[in-house]
Amino acid sequence: MSGTTIDVLVHANGGATRQPVTLDRLVIAGWTGRDPVARDKHIAELEELGIPRPATTPIYYEVAASRLTTSDRIEVSGGDSSGEVEFVLVKSGGRLLVGVGSDHTDRKVETYNITVSKQMCDKPVAPELWLVDDVAAHWDRLMLRAYATIGGERVLYQEGALSGMLAPADLIARRYGEAGMPEGTAMFGGTFAALGGIRSADRFDFELVDPVLDRVIRHGYAVQQLVIAG
Repeated sequence: MSGTTIDVLVHANGGATRQPVTLDRLVIAGWTGRDPVARDKHIAELEELGIPRPATTPIYYEVAASRLTTSDRIEVSGGDSSGEVEFVLVKSGGRLLVGVGSDHTDRKVETYNITVSKQMCDKPVAPELWLVDDVAAHWDRLMLRAYATIGGERVLYQEGALSGMLAPADLIARRYGEAGMPEGTAMFGGTFAALGGIRSADRFDFELVDPVLDRVIRHGYAVQQLVIAG
């Protein structure tokens, strides 16, 4: 199975260590909102782009783990892709960790095959992770936020508390049952509707904020569009 190894700073039990994390599975969870109204808003938002409703909610898409990257730049085909900020669960060394990433997706391809659209683009992730046990007691207060730079203007693109998303235990159980998430797996946890609608950007910045322990994980990347010759 093709995988990838990323170098990350892992915060756990009051300390931090830099270490390689090897991942051989990547799962993109979709339509994971706890609030059916908010979830349906995101579904309607995608339907406006011609993207069909999911067969189930939540739904889990398998993507090559080699698509994960901590780079500050990605290349995409044409101008029909966009980012989505999501929390990212990682099972490594027997521990469940959480970070933040962008489920960058080709929206044109998404109108006819969602799984392929997910596979089309790299998935940028911040090179930093927290131990889930350290944030479990205040999980719902964690915040996701994203900014898009469009035509030189940086705008707030997405924002919301994780109280709006399925909690890790529920998200994992619906996919893996009592067995739990396998070692070497990364799972994107879903996203919020875009403020002002889904659109492409020249740059995408995102963050996971912990207001209780007063810390934040940030990352961002430039989007380089490749010419489609035909």
